Amino acid sequence: MPSLFDTIKLGAIEAPNRIFMAPLTRARATREHVPTPIMAQYYAQRASAGLIISEATAISQQGMGWPFAPGLWTTQQVEAWKPVTEAVHRAGGRIVAQLWHMGRLVHPDFLDGAPPVSASATTAPAYAHTHQGKKPNEAARALNLTEIPGLIDDYVRAARSARVAGFDGVQIHAANGYLIDQFLRDGTNFREDAYGGVIENRIRLLGEVTKAVADAIGADRTGVRLSPNGERQGVNDTNPEALFAAAAALLSDIGIAFLEVREPGFDGTFGKAERAPIAPLLRQAFKGPFVLNSDYRGETAQSALDEGRADAISFGRTFLANPDLPDRIAQKVPLNADDQSTWYSQGPAGYIDYPSSSGRRMAHPTAG
Repeated sequence: MPSLFDTIKLGAIEAPNRIFMAPLTRARATREHVPTPIMAQYYAQRASAGLIISEATAISQQGMGWPFAPGLWTTQQVEAWKPVTEAVHRAGGRIVAQLWHMGRLVHPDFLDGAPPVSASATTAPAYAHTHQGKKPNEAARALNLTEIPGLIDDYVRAARSARVAGFDGVQIHAANGYLIDQFLRDGTNFREDAYGGVIENRIRLLGEVTKAVADAIGADRTGVRLSPNGERQGVNDTNPEALFAAAAALLSDIGIAFLEVREPGFDGTFGKAERAPIAPLLRQAFKGPFVLNSDYRGETAQSALDEGRADAISFGRTFLANPDLPDRIAQKVPLNADDQSTWYSQGPAGYIDYPSSSGRRMAHPTAG
Protein backbone atom coordinates (compact mmCIF):
# COMPACT_ATOMS: atom_id res chain seq x y z
CA MET A 1 0.00 0.00 0.00
CA PRO A 2 1.17 3.56 -0.66
CA SER A 3 2.68 5.86 1.92
CA LEU A 4 1.36 9.35 2.65
CA PHE A 5 4.64 10.54 1.15
CA ASP A 6 4.28 8.77 -2.19
CA THR A 7 3.34 10.70 -5.30
CA ILE A 8 -0.15 10.42 -6.80
CA LYS A 9 -1.56 11.41 -10.17
CA LEU A 10 -4.86 13.31 -10.11
CA GLY A 11 -5.73 13.55 -13.77
CA ALA A 12 -3.42 16.23 -15.14
CA ILE A 13 -2.06 17.10 -11.69
CA GLU A 14 1.01 15.31 -10.31
CA ALA A 15 0.89 15.55 -6.52
CA PRO A 16 4.21 14.97 -4.70
CA ASN A 17 2.52 13.46 -1.63
CA ARG A 18 -0.88 12.34 -0.41
CA ILE A 19 -1.30 14.88 2.39
CA PHE A 20 -3.77 17.37 0.92
CA MET A 21 -4.98 20.67 2.34
CA ALA A 22 -8.77 20.67 2.68
CA PRO A 23 -10.81 23.77 1.85
CA LEU A 24 -10.95 26.19 4.79
CA THR A 25 -12.96 29.42 4.81
CA ARG A 26 -10.75 32.10 6.40
CA ALA A 27 -12.48 35.42 5.48
CA ARG A 28 -9.35 37.36 4.47
CA ALA A 29 -10.67 38.77 1.18
CA THR A 30 -12.16 42.27 0.87
CA ARG A 31 -15.77 43.23 1.47
CA GLU A 32 -16.17 42.98 -2.31
CA HIS A 33 -14.83 39.39 -2.18
CA VAL A 34 -11.50 40.23 -3.83
CA PRO A 35 -8.46 38.21 -2.69
CA THR A 36 -5.81 40.15 -0.76
CA PRO A 37 -1.98 39.93 -0.72
CA ILE A 38 -1.96 38.24 2.68
CA MET A 39 -3.73 35.28 1.08
CA ALA A 40 -0.71 34.69 -1.17
CA GLN A 41 1.50 34.40 1.93
CA TYR A 42 -0.92 32.04 3.64
CA TYR A 43 -1.27 29.61 0.75
CA ALA A 44 2.43 29.68 -0.21
CA GLN A 45 3.34 28.76 3.37
CA ARG A 46 1.30 25.57 2.89
CA ALA A 47 2.69 24.65 -0.53
CA SER A 48 4.27 21.44 0.81
CA ALA A 49 0.79 19.89 0.68
CA GLY A 50 0.45 17.37 -2.11
CA LEU A 51 -2.51 19.47 -3.26
CA ILE A 52 -4.10 22.63 -1.85
CA ILE A 53 -7.86 22.84 -2.25
CA SER A 54 -8.66 26.53 -1.87
CA GLU A 55 -11.18 27.97 0.52
CA ALA A 56 -14.73 27.94 -0.85
CA THR A 57 -14.89 30.56 -3.62
CA ALA A 58 -18.21 31.82 -4.90
CA ILE A 59 -19.17 31.45 -8.55
CA SER A 60 -21.56 34.42 -8.51
CA GLN A 61 -23.04 37.11 -6.31
CA GLN A 62 -26.16 34.94 -6.04
CA GLY A 63 -24.08 32.17 -4.50
CA MET A 64 -22.08 34.31 -2.07
CA GLY A 65 -23.24 34.53 1.53
CA TRP A 66 -20.13 34.81 3.69
CA PRO A 67 -18.47 38.12 4.66
CA PHE A 68 -14.94 38.59 3.31
CA ALA A 69 -14.92 35.27 1.45
CA PRO A 70 -13.41 35.38 -2.08
CA GLY A 71 -15.17 35.08 -5.42
CA LEU A 72 -14.40 34.27 -9.04
CA TRP A 73 -17.05 36.16 -10.96
CA THR A 74 -15.40 39.54 -11.62
CA THR A 75 -12.27 40.53 -13.50
CA GLN A 76 -10.90 42.16 -10.34
CA GLN A 77 -11.30 38.92 -8.40
CA VAL A 78 -9.61 36.86 -11.11
CA GLU A 79 -6.66 39.26 -11.32
CA ALA A 80 -6.27 39.27 -7.54
CA TRP A 81 -6.09 35.47 -7.45
CA LYS A 82 -3.11 35.47 -9.82
CA PRO A 83 -0.49 36.48 -7.20
CA VAL A 84 -1.89 33.77 -4.90
CA THR A 85 -1.50 30.94 -7.40
CA GLU A 86 1.87 32.32 -8.54
CA ALA A 87 3.13 32.30 -4.93
CA VAL A 88 2.01 28.69 -4.46
CA HIS A 89 3.67 27.60 -7.69
CA ARG A 90 6.90 29.45 -6.85
CA ALA A 91 6.97 27.55 -3.57
CA GLY A 92 6.58 24.25 -5.45
CA GLY A 93 2.89 23.67 -4.73
CA ARG A 94 -0.28 22.83 -6.60
CA ILE A 95 -3.65 24.48 -5.97
CA VAL A 96 -7.23 24.04 -7.20
CA ALA A 97 -10.13 26.43 -6.65
CA GLN A 98 -13.19 25.17 -4.82
CA LEU A 99 -16.30 26.44 -6.65
CA TRP A 100 -19.12 27.38 -4.27
CA HIS A 101 -22.80 28.30 -4.41
CA MET A 102 -24.34 28.49 -0.94
CA GLY A 103 -27.97 28.28 -2.08
CA ARG A 104 -30.45 28.86 0.74
CA LEU A 105 -27.63 29.76 3.16
CA VAL A 106 -27.15 33.14 1.46
CA HIS A 107 -28.82 35.90 3.47
CA PRO A 108 -30.88 38.46 1.50
CA ASP A 109 -28.45 41.14 2.77
CA PHE A 110 -26.02 39.89 0.11
CA LEU A 111 -28.70 40.00 -2.61
CA ASP A 112 -30.11 43.51 -2.21
CA GLY A 113 -33.03 42.05 -0.28
CA ALA A 114 -33.93 39.32 -2.76
CA PRO A 115 -34.50 35.81 -1.40
CA PRO A 116 -31.82 33.15 -1.79
CA VAL A 117 -32.38 30.20 -4.12
CA SER A 118 -32.49 26.48 -3.43
CA ALA A 119 -33.86 23.22 -4.80
CA SER A 120 -37.18 23.97 -3.11
CA ALA A 121 -38.78 26.73 -1.08
CA THR A 122 -37.25 25.98 2.33
CA THR A 123 -35.54 27.83 5.16
CA ALA A 124 -32.18 26.81 6.61
CA PRO A 125 -31.99 26.49 10.40
CA ALA A 126 -29.99 28.74 12.68
CA TYR A 127 -28.21 31.86 11.50
CA ALA A 128 -26.47 33.34 8.48
CA HIS A 129 -23.22 35.30 8.71
CA THR A 130 -23.58 38.86 7.39
CA HIS A 131 -21.53 42.05 7.51
CA GLN A 132 -23.83 43.13 10.35
CA GLY A 133 -23.27 39.94 12.34
CA LYS A 134 -25.41 36.83 12.58
CA LYS A 135 -29.01 37.02 11.38
CA PRO A 136 -31.69 34.33 11.13
CA ASN A 137 -31.77 32.56 7.79
CA GLU A 138 -34.68 33.55 5.58
CA ALA A 139 -36.89 31.53 3.24
CA ALA A 140 -35.40 30.53 -0.09
CA ARG A 141 -37.31 30.25 -3.33
CA ALA A 142 -37.06 27.27 -5.62
CA LEU A 143 -34.91 27.70 -8.71
CA ASN A 144 -37.03 27.73 -11.85
CA LEU A 145 -36.22 25.21 -14.56
CA THR A 146 -35.44 28.12 -16.86
CA GLU A 147 -32.75 29.35 -14.43
CA ILE A 148 -30.77 26.11 -14.24
CA PRO A 149 -28.88 26.56 -17.55
CA GLY A 150 -27.71 29.96 -16.29
CA LEU A 151 -26.57 28.42 -13.01
CA ILE A 152 -24.55 25.81 -14.91
CA ASP A 153 -23.05 28.61 -17.02
CA ASP A 154 -21.95 30.34 -13.80
CA TYR A 155 -20.04 27.22 -12.76
CA VAL A 156 -18.42 26.96 -16.17
CA ARG A 157 -17.48 30.64 -16.21
CA ALA A 158 -15.94 30.36 -12.75
CA ALA A 159 -13.99 27.24 -13.75
CA ARG A 160 -12.57 28.98 -16.80
CA SER A 161 -11.77 32.03 -14.68
CA ALA A 162 -9.94 29.79 -12.21
CA ARG A 163 -7.70 28.54 -14.98
CA VAL A 164 -7.06 32.12 -16.16
CA ALA A 165 -6.17 32.99 -12.56
CA GLY A 166 -3.54 30.23 -12.54
CA PHE A 167 -5.27 27.48 -10.61
CA ASP A 168 -4.27 23.95 -11.63
CA GLY A 169 -7.92 22.90 -11.66
CA VAL A 170 -11.16 23.18 -9.68
CA GLN A 171 -13.19 21.28 -7.14
CA ILE A 172 -16.99 21.55 -7.31
CA HIS A 173 -18.39 21.99 -3.81
CA ALA A 174 -21.35 19.58 -3.62
CA ALA A 175 -21.19 19.03 0.15
CA ASN A 176 -22.01 20.49 3.57
CA GLY A 177 -25.57 21.59 2.89
CA TYR A 178 -24.84 24.08 0.09
CA LEU A 179 -26.76 24.39 -3.17
CA ILE A 180 -25.86 21.16 -4.96
CA ASP A 181 -26.24 19.23 -1.70
CA GLN A 182 -29.67 20.85 -1.30
CA PHE A 183 -30.61 19.30 -4.66
CA LEU A 184 -29.09 15.91 -3.80
CA ARG A 185 -30.92 15.17 -0.56
CA ASP A 186 -34.62 14.50 -0.09
CA GLY A 187 -34.76 16.55 3.11
CA THR A 188 -34.51 19.76 1.07
CA ASN A 189 -35.45 18.69 -2.47
CA PHE A 190 -39.23 18.45 -2.86
CA ARG A 191 -39.29 19.12 -6.60
CA GLU A 192 -41.63 17.25 -8.92
CA ASP A 193 -39.73 17.92 -12.13
CA ALA A 194 -36.64 16.35 -13.70
CA TYR A 195 -34.48 17.52 -10.76
CA GLY A 196 -36.56 16.03 -7.93
CA GLY A 197 -38.10 12.83 -6.66
CA VAL A 198 -36.12 9.69 -7.46
CA ILE A 199 -32.37 9.55 -6.92
CA GLU A 200 -31.66 9.66 -10.65
CA ASN A 201 -33.34 13.06 -10.78
CA ARG A 202 -31.81 14.47 -7.61
CA ILE A 203 -28.25 13.77 -8.83
CA ARG A 204 -29.01 15.37 -12.20
CA LEU A 205 -27.78 18.88 -11.31
CA LEU A 206 -24.54 17.48 -9.88
CA GLY A 207 -24.00 15.56 -13.10
CA GLU A 208 -24.84 18.45 -15.39
CA VAL A 209 -22.62 20.92 -13.53
CA THR A 210 -19.71 18.46 -13.37
CA LYS A 211 -20.00 17.45 -17.03
CA ALA A 212 -20.17 21.08 -18.16
CA VAL A 213 -17.12 22.06 -16.09
CA ALA A 214 -15.22 18.98 -17.26
CA ASP A 215 -16.03 19.80 -20.88
CA ALA A 216 -14.83 23.39 -20.35
CA ILE A 217 -11.49 22.83 -18.58
CA GLY A 218 -10.96 19.07 -18.78
CA ALA A 219 -12.20 16.24 -16.61
CA ASP A 220 -8.55 15.72 -15.68
CA ARG A 221 -8.59 19.10 -13.88
CA THR A 222 -12.02 18.70 -12.23
CA GLY A 223 -12.72 17.34 -8.75
CA VAL A 224 -15.85 17.13 -6.57
CA ARG A 225 -16.48 17.17 -2.82
CA LEU A 226 -19.38 15.24 -1.20
CA SER A 227 -20.46 14.81 2.45
CA PRO A 228 -22.63 11.69 2.61
CA ASN A 229 -23.02 10.93 6.30
CA GLY A 230 -25.45 12.93 8.39
CA GLU A 231 -27.13 16.30 8.57
CA ARG A 232 -25.25 19.32 7.22
CA GLN A 233 -26.72 22.74 7.96
CA GLY A 234 -30.23 21.31 7.98
CA VAL A 235 -29.73 19.14 4.88
CA ASN A 236 -30.15 15.37 5.19
CA ASP A 237 -31.42 12.30 3.32
CA THR A 238 -33.47 9.25 4.24
CA ASN A 239 -31.32 6.83 2.20
CA PRO A 240 -27.84 8.32 1.86
CA GLU A 241 -26.21 4.98 1.02
CA ALA A 242 -28.15 4.60 -2.23
CA LEU A 243 -28.02 8.32 -3.05
CA PHE A 244 -24.30 8.85 -2.68
CA ALA A 245 -23.32 5.55 -4.26
CA ALA A 246 -25.30 6.64 -7.33
CA ALA A 247 -23.67 10.08 -7.24
CA ALA A 248 -20.19 8.54 -7.04
CA ALA A 249 -20.92 6.21 -9.96
CA LEU A 250 -22.12 9.18 -12.03
CA LEU A 251 -18.94 11.13 -11.27
CA SER A 252 -16.84 8.08 -12.10
CA ASP A 253 -18.50 7.85 -15.51
CA ILE A 254 -17.65 11.52 -16.19
CA GLY A 255 -14.03 10.66 -15.41
CA ILE A 256 -13.18 13.44 -12.97
CA ALA A 257 -9.66 13.75 -11.59
CA PHE A 258 -10.55 12.99 -7.96
CA LEU A 259 -13.42 12.70 -5.50
CA GLU A 260 -13.06 14.04 -1.95
CA VAL A 261 -15.47 12.76 0.70
CA ARG A 262 -15.96 14.45 4.05
CA GLU A 263 -17.18 11.89 6.57
CA PRO A 264 -16.65 12.40 10.32
CA GLY A 265 -15.48 9.53 12.48
CA PHE A 266 -17.94 6.87 13.61
CA ASP A 267 -15.87 5.23 16.34
CA GLY A 268 -16.92 7.62 19.09
CA THR A 269 -13.64 9.58 19.06
CA PHE A 270 -15.40 12.65 17.72
CA GLY A 271 -19.02 11.50 17.94
CA LYS A 272 -20.24 13.22 14.79
CA ALA A 273 -21.31 10.58 12.25
CA GLU A 274 -24.96 9.48 12.42
CA ARG A 275 -24.49 6.02 10.96
CA ALA A 276 -21.87 3.52 9.85
CA PRO A 277 -19.43 4.86 7.25
CA ILE A 278 -20.91 5.42 3.80
CA ALA A 279 -17.58 6.28 2.17
CA PRO A 280 -16.78 2.60 1.42
CA LEU A 281 -19.78 2.50 -0.92
CA LEU A 282 -18.48 5.56 -2.74
CA ARG A 283 -15.01 4.06 -2.85
CA GLN A 284 -16.46 1.01 -4.59
CA ALA A 285 -18.49 3.06 -7.06
CA PHE A 286 -15.81 5.64 -7.95
CA LYS A 287 -12.89 4.34 -10.00
CA GLY A 288 -10.57 7.34 -9.78
CA PRO A 289 -8.40 8.77 -6.96
CA PHE A 290 -10.42 8.79 -3.74
CA VAL A 291 -9.70 11.29 -0.96
CA LEU A 292 -11.07 11.11 2.59
CA ASN A 293 -11.41 14.07 4.95
CA SER A 294 -12.32 14.85 8.56
CA ASP A 295 -10.53 14.41 11.86
CA TYR A 296 -7.48 12.53 10.57
CA ARG A 297 -4.02 12.57 12.12
CA GLY A 298 -0.84 11.14 10.65
CA GLU A 299 -1.26 7.59 11.96
CA THR A 300 -4.95 7.29 11.18
CA ALA A 301 -4.39 8.77 7.73
CA GLN A 302 -1.72 6.19 6.93
CA SER A 303 -4.02 3.45 8.22
CA ALA A 304 -6.74 4.58 5.80
CA LEU A 305 -4.25 4.18 2.94
CA ASP A 306 -2.95 0.85 4.29
CA GLU A 307 -6.49 -0.53 4.44
CA GLY A 308 -7.32 0.68 0.94
CA ARG A 309 -10.04 3.03 2.15
CA ALA A 310 -8.51 6.03 0.39
CA ASP A 311 -5.72 7.08 -1.97
CA ALA A 312 -5.03 10.36 -0.16
CA ILE A 313 -6.21 12.28 2.91
CA SER A 314 -7.14 15.96 3.15
CA PHE A 315 -6.46 17.78 6.43
CA GLY A 316 -8.36 20.87 7.51
CA ARG A 317 -7.84 22.45 10.93
CA THR A 318 -4.46 20.75 11.31
CA PHE A 319 -3.22 22.51 8.14
CA LEU A 320 -4.71 25.78 9.38
CA ALA A 321 -2.35 25.83 12.37
CA ASN A 322 0.53 23.81 10.90
CA PRO A 323 1.68 25.24 7.56
CA ASP A 324 4.46 22.63 7.42
CA LEU A 325 2.11 19.73 8.20
CA PRO A 326 3.77 17.12 5.93
CA ASP A 327 7.10 17.69 7.68
CA ARG A 328 5.46 17.45 11.10
CA ILE A 329 3.78 14.16 10.19
CA ALA A 330 7.03 12.77 8.76
CA GLN A 331 9.02 13.79 11.84
CA LYS A 332 6.23 12.84 14.29
CA VAL A 333 6.49 16.16 16.08
CA PRO A 334 3.64 17.78 18.05
CA LEU A 335 1.09 19.88 16.21
CA ASN A 336 0.26 23.52 16.88
CA ALA A 337 -3.23 24.06 18.29
CA ASP A 338 -5.42 26.37 16.22
CA ASP A 339 -6.95 29.54 17.65
CA GLN A 340 -10.66 29.44 16.83
CA SER A 341 -11.08 33.14 17.60
CA THR A 342 -8.99 33.95 14.50
CA TRP A 343 -10.62 31.53 12.04
CA TYR A 344 -12.65 34.27 10.33
CA SER A 345 -10.89 37.45 11.40
CA GLN A 346 -9.38 39.77 8.81
CA GLY A 347 -5.82 40.18 10.07
CA PRO A 348 -2.53 38.24 10.06
CA ALA A 349 -2.95 36.86 13.59
CA GLY A 350 -3.81 33.17 13.47
CA TYR A 351 -3.34 33.22 9.71
CA ILE A 352 0.29 33.63 8.63
CA ASP A 353 2.02 33.55 12.01
CA TYR A 354 1.86 29.89 13.09
CA PRO A 355 5.40 28.56 13.74
CA SER A 356 7.07 25.77 11.82
CA SER A 357 8.15 22.53 13.49
CA SER A 358 11.57 24.09 14.10
CA GLY A 359 9.89 26.70 16.30
CA ARG A 360 10.40 29.55 13.85
CA ARG A 361 7.62 31.69 12.47
CA MET A 362 6.94 30.76 8.86
CA ALA A 363 8.67 32.97 6.34
CA HIS A 364 6.59 34.93 3.89
CA PRO A 365 7.44 33.27 0.55
CA THR A 366 6.09 36.23 -1.44
CA ALA A 367 8.44 38.75 0.14
CA GLY A 368 10.56 40.55 -2.42
